[in-house]
Amino acid sequence: MKLRPPAAVLCALILGAPILAPAALGAPGRDAPAQTRAGEIAAEREVKARALRPETVSRIEDIALQFKERKVLERLAAGYNGLRFQMGGLATGSGFAAGPRFSRRDLADGRLRVEASASLSTHLWQKYQASVAAPRLAGGRLVVEAEAIRRDYRALEFYGLGARASRGDRTAYRLRDTSLELRAGWRPARRFRLGGSLGALWPDIGPGEGDDIGGGEDIRSIEEVFGEASAPGLDRQPDYFLSSVFGQFDYRDDPEGPKAGGNYVTEYTWHRDRSLGAYGFGRWDVDVQQYLPFFNRSRRFALRARATLTNPGDGQRVPFYLQPSLGGSDDLRGFRPYRFTGPNAIVYNAEYRWEIFSGLDGALFFDAGKTMPSWGHWGLSGLRTSGGIGFRFNARNRTFTRIDIGVSEEGAVVWLKFNDAFLPRLFGAGTRQPLY
Repeated sequence: MKLRPPAAVLCALILGAPILAPAALGAPGRDAPAQTRAGEIAAEREVKARALRPETVSRIEDIALQFKERKVLERLAAGYNGLRFQMGGLATGSGFAAGPRFSRRDLADGRLRVEASASLSTHLWQKYQASVAAPRLAGGRLVVEAEAIRRDYRALEFYGLGARASRGDRTAYRLRDTSLELRAGWRPARRFRLGGSLGALWPDIGPGEGDDIGGGEDIRSIEEVFGEASAPGLDRQPDYFLSSVFGQFDYRDDPEGPKAGGNYVTEYTWHRDRSLGAYGFGRWDVDVQQYLPFFNRSRRFALRARATLTNPGDGQRVPFYLQPSLGGSDDLRGFRPYRFTGPNAIVYNAEYRWEIFSGLDGALFFDAGKTMPSWGHWGLSGLRTSGGIGFRFNARNRTFTRIDIGVSEEGAVVWLKFNDAFLPRLFGAGTRQPLY
C-alpha cells in the first residue's frame, strides 16, 4: 500500500526549495558576506605569516642560555672527592691566581674536617694553607680548629699613612709571613657564637718586587719614598704572640649565600711583640651585615658597616702593614687597592641585588669610608665615596666569581674577583690580617 503525503506538506517542500537549495549546495545566500570576510582575514594572515622571519637569538643570549641549560657554573664550582680547582684566594693585586684545593667535611661522620690549598698567581704571589677542625664537639656546640698559613705577596701597594696620602707616593713592598693559630668557638644558643684564639705571627717586610716596580707604571719600591718614621715597622719586624676573643650573632637564612637576615661580629685581638718590645697593640674589629629581601627574595638590599680600631700600648707603634687599609674590591671599589691606610678605619657598603637568571645576579652598589687618626673621628666629614655596577656568578647559592665596575673621583676600576663582595668575617684576626 502506497502512502501519499498530505497536500500541505507537499506545498511546504515546493515553496521552501528555493531557500534551502543554496545553503545545501554552497551557493551564495544570507551567510555569503560573512564567509567572504572570514576568507579575506585568513588570506591576510597567511600573507603576513609568509613575510615573518624566524626568531633569532644573539650570540651573547645563546651563550647565556647554553650556560644555564648545561649548568656550566654549577659544574665549575663542584669538585671530585674533596679535590677541586680553585681560582683566586690571594690579596688584591696578585694578578690571576689559581691552584688546587682539598676539602673534606664528611670525615668520621662529619666529626672531622680537613682542608688544604695552594695558590700561585701570574705575578708569582703565593699562599699555602692547611687546617684541621673538629666541628661537632660537645653535641655540636663546640668547634676547635688549628690552622697554618704561609704567604708571599711580592708587591703590595702603599701610599703612605693618613686620609690625605698622595697618589704620587704610590709604592710597593713585599710581605712574607707565617702564622699558626688555634681557635675555639662555643654556641650557647642557635644563633650565638662566642670564642677565642691563640696564635703566632712571623712577618718579614722587604722591597717590592715584580714587573711593575721600576717599569712602565708610576710605582716605586717602598724604601725609595718612606722610612721608619713614616712607615712604622719598615726597618724591623717583630715576632708576635696573638690572642683574641670574639662574639657573633648570625640569623642569615644561608651563610653561604644570604638573602635575608643579618650577621653581627665583633673581635678584639692582642698583638704582643715578643722580640723587639716596640710594636705591641690591640685591635678591635666590628662587622655588621644586614639583608633585606623583597619580590619573593629575588631582589634584596645588602648593607654592611665595618670598623677597625687600633690601640697601641705606651711607647708602642702599630706597624704600617698591620694597620687597616681602604680601597679595592671589598670596600671602596672606585679606588686602587690599599689607597688609604691608617690606624683606624670605617667603611659603609650598600648594594641592590637582583636575579638576572639562575646562576647570575646583578648589583648596584655605593661605598663610603675613611681612615682616622684616632677613635673620635666618627663623623661623616672626610668620607671617600664610590659607586658602580656588578655581576655575581653563583652555584648552589654561593658566589664564586664576580665582576664589579667602580667609579670614584680618581677614576674607574674594574674588578674580577672570586669571592663574595661582603667577605665574611674570619675569626682569628692574627693569621688573616691585614689581608685575606
